[in-house]
Amino acid sequence: MVIRIDAGCGLVSRLTAMGLVPGTLVAVVSASGGPMIVSVLGSRLMLGRGMAAKVFVRELGYSAG
Repeated sequence: MVIRIDAGCGLVSRLTAMGLVPGTLVAVVSASGGPMIVSVLGSRLMLGRGMAAKVFVRELGYSAG
């Protein structure tokens, strides 16, 4: 879950438009080298490493069922 975004107004606006706001659930799809791919509100987003580093999240418990 996104807890905060530590960036300037321009980047915060871009991330907000993509659905990345505090309280939003996100899931990492791919984090191996290059850009990160995350799932947000049913969509997949590609974030450069610098951009992703400004998004702070809290890991929630996961149960595989």
